Amino acid sequence: MNSRWEPLDDLLADLHHARRRGDLGRLAFVAYCDVRRWAREAGRPVLAEMATRLVTDSPHPSREAFLAQIDQIIGSLEALQTRRAPVGAGTPGRTAETIPS
Repeated sequence: MNSRWEPLDDLLADLHHARRRGDLGRLAFVAYCDVRRWAREAGRPVLAEMATRLVTDSPHPSREAFLAQIDQIIGSLEALQTRRAPVGAGTPGRTAETIPS
């Protein structure tokens, strides 16, 4: 496993925990500081931009609008987490990180 993927599980756990608790401050912090940094290091500029805009494009029209953006970020991270799993039994070791994006 490439070390750039290791923090992904922790990021998702932190986001899910804050989302369940409704901790908007923690969600903003994790998205802007941790998700943005991870996305840049992992070569995911679109995800990094989503995390940046979550904070820089504020104030948000509503709590629900903010949470919808958080849910998009969580969904994107979950999709990456799923894609990093082996693609097929016939291709050992071939993961999403080795497949061109």
